Amino acid sequence: MLASMEFQDVVRRRRMVRNFDSRPLPPVLVERILANALRGPSAGFTQGTELLVLEGREQTSRYWDACFPAHRRSGFRWPGILEAPLLVVPLGSREAYLDRYAEPDKGEIDRDPSGWEVPYWDVDAGFAALLVLLTAVDAGLGAVFFRVFEPDAFRAEFGIPDHFSPVGALAVGYPRPDQPSSSVARGRRPPSEIIHRGGW
Repeated sequence: MLASMEFQDVVRRRRMVRNFDSRPLPPVLVERILANALRGPSAGFTQGTELLVLEGREQTSRYWDACFPAHRRSGFRWPGILEAPLLVVPLGSREAYLDRYAEPDKGEIDRDPSGWEVPYWDVDAGFAALLVLLTAVDAGLGAVFFRVFEPDAFRAEFGIPDHFSPVGALAVGYPRPDQPSSSVARGRRPPSEIIHRGGW
């Protein structure tokens, strides 16, 4: 039976895991992660987020060799990230949103991206990334979100169309003990400093 927990427990337990066991994930877990990633909100129901999925050493090594070559890994604080058996890269298509919002029910026929105060192609891809993180926790796995360090090399290696942009990448796998990021020492800000009720 697949692991599952209460939603509040999933939220409380979510953290960035930076050390993984290289064991492959059962296909049913991979499919659950990917199916959930596609259930995120989508402005105008554009569905302009797509996923590059890399499974197993042969595929994930191509990613690392392109985006984080071996000569740059000396002294890397979290080498266990490179052991993750699954990488998911959510990509948003600006063109898909401009096309969708030029349709009659939306009416922004000029297709001008400067009219978008917020780039929802990135927002929606970010929603997909969060769903990967939460589903990993729910399934008893670990995950971490990180930037695509060499976007041009990434595009070339995997044939990414020009109109798609990665918002980041996610490594997913069975967690091993790891050293928390130095950022954790900052502590979590209290809600009273962050939540503004009725006004700022």
